[in-house]
Amino acid sequence: MTDAIRIKTDPDPFEAFRIAQGYRVGDLIMMSGQAAIDSAGNLVGAGDFDAQAEQTFQNIQAVLEAAGSDMSRIVKVVIYLTDISNFPKILELREKWFTPPYPADTIVEISSLALPELMIEIDVTALAEGQIINT
Repeated sequence: MTDAIRIKTDPDPFEAFRIAQGYRVGDLIMMSGQAAIDSAGNLVGAGDFDAQAEQTFQNIQAVLEAAGSDMSRIVKVVIYLTDISNFPKILELREKWFTPPYPADTIVEISSLALPELMIEIDVTALAEGQIINT
């Protein structure tokens, strides 16, 4: 039997919404979508895609660290954009936040996110332990 161990930061900005930040199941971490919400639950960067993307990646990093993992162990990302014209910036973000071998990736444009001001959300699957092997 495999347990699902809840992952949370302190403070947990998702608590008020009755959402888990993520779970460790076996050797995998499955994270809820992260967006430009700071640890106090406030929106960061209204109208500023770059500021929102930065906060989103910082949130991913914080949740992974709370799980005992890190950015180098991400195996899959799903990126939701409210404006696909920001796609070229995603390439820069991949280079800044990820290292080869890069994670598998899906990007979709959607009409809106949980808050109307949000422009990006990313959900992540990562290894809890070990490394990604590039063959």
